[in-house]
Amino acid sequence: MAKVFRGERLIRYIDSLRADAVFGWRQLNKHKATSAAAILSLGLAIGACTAAFRLMEALFLRPLPISDPQRLYVVSRAGAGDGWEHLRFRKMRAAMKDQADLIAVSFPEQTDLTYVSDPRPDQEMEKAYVQYVSGWMFRSFGLRPALGRLLTEDDDLEPGANPVAVLSYDYWMRRFRGDPKVLASTVAIARKYGVGSDLFDIVGVAGKAFTGTEPGTETEVFVPAMMHPLVNLSVASLFRVFVRLPAGVAPGAVHDHLDAVLHALNQQDGKTFSYRQNQALLMEPAASGVSGMQKNYGQALTALGVLVVLVLLIACANVANLLSAQAAARAREMALRVSIGAGRARLMQLVLVESVMLAFMAAAIGWIVAWQSAPFVVARINPPDNPARLSLAADWRVLGFGLALTFAVTLLFGLAPALRASAVQPASALRGGENPRSRGRLMHVLIAVQAGFCFLVLFVSGLFVATFDRLTHQPVGFPVDGLLALYTVTPQDQPPSAWEQVAEHLQSVPGVESAAVSDWPLLDGNGYRLNSVSIQGGPPTDEAVRFLIVSPGWIETMKIPLIEGRDLRVNETEAAIVNREFVREYFHGEDPIGKSFEAEPGGQWGHRFQIVGVAGDTRYRTVRDPILPLAFIPYQLPWHVESLIVRLSPSNKSASPLALASILREEVSRARPGFRVTTIRSQEGMLQAQTVRERLLATLGLFFAVVALLLAGVGFYGVLDYSVVQRRREIGIRMALGAQAGDIARRVTFDIIVWVFAGSLAGLVLVIGLARYVESLLYQVKATDLSALAAPAFALIAAAILAALPPVIRAIHIDPARVLRSQ
Repeated sequence: MAKVFRGERLIRYIDSLRADAVFGWRQLNKHKATSAAAILSLGLAIGACTAAFRLMEALFLRPLPISDPQRLYVVSRAGAGDGWEHLRFRKMRAAMKDQADLIAVSFPEQTDLTYVSDPRPDQEMEKAYVQYVSGWMFRSFGLRPALGRLLTEDDDLEPGANPVAVLSYDYWMRRFRGDPKVLASTVAIARKYGVGSDLFDIVGVAGKAFTGTEPGTETEVFVPAMMHPLVNLSVASLFRVFVRLPAGVAPGAVHDHLDAVLHALNQQDGKTFSYRQNQALLMEPAASGVSGMQKNYGQALTALGVLVVLVLLIACANVANLLSAQAAARAREMALRVSIGAGRARLMQLVLVESVMLAFMAAAIGWIVAWQSAPFVVARINPPDNPARLSLAADWRVLGFGLALTFAVTLLFGLAPALRASAVQPASALRGGENPRSRGRLMHVLIAVQAGFCFLVLFVSGLFVATFDRLTHQPVGFPVDGLLALYTVTPQDQPPSAWEQVAEHLQSVPGVESAAVSDWPLLDGNGYRLNSVSIQGGPPTDEAVRFLIVSPGWIETMKIPLIEGRDLRVNETEAAIVNREFVREYFHGEDPIGKSFEAEPGGQWGHRFQIVGVAGDTRYRTVRDPILPLAFIPYQLPWHVESLIVRLSPSNKSASPLALASILREEVSRARPGFRVTTIRSQEGMLQAQTVRERLLATLGLFFAVVALLLAGVGFYGVLDYSVVQRRREIGIRMALGAQAGDIARRVTFDIIVWVFAGSLAGLVLVIGLARYVESLLYQVKATDLSALAAPAFALIAAAILAALPPVIRAIHIDPARVLRSQ
């Protein structure tokens, strides 16, 4: 009997849920505009939150597809970056062999390569991400091949001894369409730090899921670390070092032993590398891998995550207000339900079922938004020539987050109306009365919450937009439009005259105004500095000096103003052009023409240069860099990698700067056989590539700011409209007694203005407390600037005024006689 009784109760409960769902659907249809606004606003907010979580999960939370990823750690040196020298790595591994497995993995780089059986100079070049790894990495990670075999420890014993390569599964399918004959192929990989290329036999394809250890970059070709051209160079910090802990071994013990090993090695190298003496070893978990993208975008994605959570809270407060207004309007209905026997829990269930339906419809829209927006953001994390590659699969973490978020949202906006409905007083509600103190109190509190969060969203978004604006309008010292950089390589080192011959040939190409040669373009991220210079035979300076090797005519091609003196000349090796900052720093404004400086006295350069010209100041490596002392010097030695700088004619600037790319490639090879262009970049593209993060933050920040402002405006309007409906009788009486329109408008808007102002003050307090967490993402913008604080306040005031206009107009057009007759 007890089982039957429990079964009947369950059936009745399910039937009540069905009835509430039917009634809730009718209520949503009855208020179509309100329901649509609530579903769309919540859907957008849920979608933004889910998309942000998908990005963070793919970049920071998803474990590498290896066995026991929680036992993987990465080691670095405090103040020395993530890179290690392979010589140092081998010594550390030998010392730690019985305690932990050390693995060296180079930073993945886009490298030129050709698939050939017998390499010929006419073979087509392509680019792929190549990574030099310890041969035992695949075994240590517990990975199996999809085809052939993987690298082994025997492949990584001697420098240059085993030229074998393994392809990633995704790359094999994309490039070779899964052809098993790839194992008979040979790939020629260009040397990044040397002349020519090396031939590698493809021996296998890695398992399907593994694409390297760097989230955001898919390694496409794995080769043994010992095949790296600089594997024995004691100053080449080109490898990350991972530590694979044996089962049951504590990380602390391994860290202490490794730290002692590093200290001993530093003592041995003390005389040669004195700066290493005080280096401390850091050991951090690397279950999700380690990448530069994590470092570059970690704080940015966290800031965006905070913004979307705030937008979600604003949306929840907004919907809670709308549903509270509906609950107040349904007070008589709820009172009748209580009068005929409905319990408080039954009323809460009725309202919560409606809220759950609304939340799940919003979640469905949110999933669509998240599915489309996350790839959109990833596509804009890096420039087109170096796109980010993140796996955005909807795994159990993403699905769990979406369900938990939907449940939390339901509670956030549905609980308050449900409690309000269950607390109805039948006698008062049936008489048409309501407690004047409680009327609208919760709604006003929610308005203050919306205003405070909206202020914070507007403030942070304004900082991001201002930062992007400052960076994009930062003067660089030369016109960037119509300027191209042709990154060019040759099989052997070529004398300066050969490079200048190619540049001269390019000047005859239709559409080209001028051309010159430099080691690399300005603002492409590369740079070279010498620790000191000696001015006029004096003592070495304390400050480093930046250098760039250029050909005669480079200053003119770049259109950098030549303020004083002359340009470099052909076959001139001891002359130099310096920028104005160099003159200010080392000559204190005196005329430097004819004076000399020695580059790194006693060092590897040891050249004395005579200053023949002074050029205008330019940015050097990045647009964020301050103006630094810079010297342009002529070529000293033959070289195999240079950049041909091409300025297009004014008639071609209206078209895309890259429109001549294919023609310029052909002309370079035609000018000198063996010269090959690997990459062509526009100067404008280089600048845009340096502001990708700022553009992303500004774009998404502005979008979220608009959404937050719209949601806040809708919330303000809903509360004011509710207030006017509830106070119709009071307003009618006041107007009958002679109240003017201005007095009515003031009484209608006073409460909400006060709560908006209180919320804004709370938002200002949050801003002051949280501003320091985003300062590293800003450029020439301070969180304490008056303009940065005033803009959100004015925007909120404008939104409140616009939201107040329809309810105020409705209030002052109330007919007192009609209202009093209806009452």
